Amino acid sequence: MSGCLYLVATPIGNLEDMTFRAVRILQEADEIAAEDTRNSRKLLTHFDIHTSMTSYHEFNKYDKAEVLVQKMSEGRTIALITDAGTPGISDPGEVLVQRCYEAGIPVIPVPGACAAVNALVASGQGTRRFSFEAFLPQDKKERRQVLRELQAETRTIVLYEAPHRLVKTLEELAEVLGDRPVTICKELTKKHESFRKTTLREALEFFQEEEPRGEYVLVIAGKTREEQEQERQAQFEDLSIPEHMAHFLEEGMTEKEAMKAVAQERGIPKREVYQAWLEEKK
Repeated sequence: MSGCLYLVATPIGNLEDMTFRAVRILQEADEIAAEDTRNSRKLLTHFDIHTSMTSYHEFNKYDKAEVLVQKMSEGRTIALITDAGTPGISDPGEVLVQRCYEAGIPVIPVPGACAAVNALVASGQGTRRFSFEAFLPQDKKERRQVLRELQAETRTIVLYEAPHRLVKTLEELAEVLGDRPVTICKELTKKHESFRKTTLREALEFFQEEEPRGEYVLVIAGKTREEQEQERQAQFEDLSIPEHMAHFLEEGMTEKEAMKAVAQERGIPKREVYQAWLEEKK
C-alpha cells in the first residue's frame, strides 16, 4: 500500500495564520520533512506537535527525495514543510513532488500562507495575470537574460528580495524596465508589515537614503499593450518599406503575408506597400 505526500503550508510570520487542518496533518503524519529542523522545531512546539522530523533541503534534495519516496512506497505518510509559507514554491519541494509523480505516490496540498500571493492581492497592481520570478538569479549572465525577458513582460511581475540586495536589484530593474509602477511589500504578516506603492526610480531613491530592513516582495506592473505598440512602431521608423518587407520575409512569411504585416504595423494601405515593393524589385 502506498503512502502519500502532504504539502503543508506554514505561517510566513504570524503564527495565527496556521490552519486547523495543517496542525492536524502534522500531528497525524508518520514523519515531517522540514527545510530547517531547528527552525521548524519552534513551530511544532508552539502547536504541541510531536511528530518526528527529518531534514530535506537544497543540499540533499535529490538523495533525500529517493529515501522519502521509498518510505511512502512502503505506506508511510510524509508531511513536507518549508521554513515559511507554501512548500514547493521556489524551494526544494518541487523535486520531491516530481519524484512522487514518477513513483505514483499521491501528492496532497494543504493550503495556507504564501508571500507571493499575499503581496500580489494587497499590492494595488493588476492581479488577473502575473509572473512569479522568486529571487533573480545570482549568476550574472543568467540574471541579465531573465531581466531582458522581463523587459517585454505584460503580466504583473512578483519578485522576492533580501534587504542587503534590494538597492542593487532596484537599480537593475529601473535600468532595464524603465520607471514602472511597483509596490514594495515588506515583512508580510509581521509586526512591521508595510506596502509602499510607488515607481521603481522613486523606490530606489527612497532606499538609497533609508537602509532596507526585513524581507521584501516586489510587485511590478507589466508593460502595457500601448507601450508595446509604440515600441514596435518605433522599431521600424527608420526602415524603408522594402527593408520592412525584407524583415518579415526573412522570418519566413510569404510576400502576401509580409505586405499585410507591414501595412498593419505602419498603419498604411496595402497598395502603398505593394507599390513600394514593386519599385524595389524592378
